Amino acid sequence: MPLRFRPVENAFYGLFTESANHLVVGASLLAEMLGNGNDREDIARRMREAEHAADETTHEIVRRVNSTFVTPLDREDIYNLASRLDDVMDMMDEAVDLVLLYEVQTLPEELSTQVEVLQQCAEITAAAMPRLRAMKDLEEYWIEINRLENAGDKSYRRILASLFSGSYKTLEVIKLKDIVEALEGAIDAFETVANIVEQIAVKES
Repeated sequence: MPLRFRPVENAFYGLFTESANHLVVGASLLAEMLGNGNDREDIARRMREAEHAADETTHEIVRRVNSTFVTPLDREDIYNLASRLDDVMDMMDEAVDLVLLYEVQTLPEELSTQVEVLQQCAEITAAAMPRLRAMKDLEEYWIEINRLENAGDKSYRRILASLFSGSYKTLEVIKLKDIVEALEGAIDAFETVANIVEQIAVKES
């Protein structure tokens, strides 16, 4: 693909917003997956589609970086942000896949707290991405993500304590621990995205 010799390629901001919106969809599907009485096969199928769409957005960002003469942000920052947004989707997809593959029939109610944190993180991140263009009003975003990540950590520790309390069979503990760790990984990945945005904002200011 030939290089585009234009001053700045601003489509990146729209693509970052598109990528974050995929996460809103993923978090919603994750909430469905952990609900009772839902068609898990169908939810997993829709999650795979959402994850594929997120991958396509990430690939488009990379293609544009490689074919744009002057980018609005450092190329490394664009790569990092796109990759870390994609990581969040991968972790949520993993959690959905594990619930299906492990055939877990009953999930601890405490997992709902982690899913709520993920949904809030997704919505806040999607709202913040359009503000990258002006690099304004972003501090509140990364502060709130950090607060949510701390809340997620506390929930994670409580869930682990519950799993090892003796109330669950050994095999159930192994299965549920994998799912809980995938959820925790997704929350941590959201914080990584926020940290990258903070670094970009400081650099660009």
